Amino acid sequence: MGPDEIREPAAAGQFYPGTKTELERALSKLIDKKRRPQKAIGAMAPHAGYVYSGGVAGSVFSALKPKDLYILIGPNHTGLGRPFGVFAEGKWKTPLGTVQVDNGFAKRLMDKSKIFEPDEKSHKYEHSIEVLLPFLQYTARDFKIAPLCISGIDAGRLKKAAAEIAAAVKDTAADALIVASSDMTHYEPQEVAKEKDVQAISAILKLDEDELLKRVVSMDISMCGVAPAIITLNASKALGAKKAELTDYKTSGDASGDYSAVVGYGGVIIK
Repeated sequence: MGPDEIREPAAAGQFYPGTKTELERALSKLIDKKRRPQKAIGAMAPHAGYVYSGGVAGSVFSALKPKDLYILIGPNHTGLGRPFGVFAEGKWKTPLGTVQVDNGFAKRLMDKSKIFEPDEKSHKYEHSIEVLLPFLQYTARDFKIAPLCISGIDAGRLKKAAAEIAAAVKDTAADALIVASSDMTHYEPQEVAKEKDVQAISAILKLDEDELLKRVVSMDISMCGVAPAIITLNASKALGAKKAELTDYKTSGDASGDYSAVVGYGGVIIK
């Protein structure tokens, strides 16, 4: 990994359109230009194919005032790499162009961390951060990113990770937004999925990461980004967040018409 490293897109043409023209056209329909952007400290957005979750992701990024740095925290679906992997330098590429990684922030985070490590493998084929990037490229300008890929749900380590992120934001005086990438319940009937997701989302809206983890475990909620959500909630509160609001909730059934086995998608901003 070096300053000239380019992380090539792994999900373009699959999760989202693979050409600049098609992608811009899709984003123009998913971003709500009537929504008033707000100052925020954190957010949660889904990372499925745009046809399914793009509207919910769009509701989040439509509601955010642009920042200089986006700390993008995604779950590790591939199982590759380190459990707290930092893509520390280089650029990420999508059909809309490249985005610079904030290597200064990444270096500060890792220098004082007992958890985060430089790691390219966890990011190489992972879609959970990449799918969100075009929304930022469409709504913000002149920003950098800090991509973090997370495995495991050890509450102690997740809270330690959150504290380290918050400290790095304070030390670097970064104008930053922390974004958790997560889908909600996977492949359950619509009624079951919504019932479970209401429970998880209500804990998120109360900024209660302990209750979120408790409900995810006790109710067997297959929320893939629970670890990024816990980190984001904890770090956002350390940076002064006092409340959260739901921007939208939908399931894959709302797009496909098949409600027998859906995936849930929730959008949240944390202020």
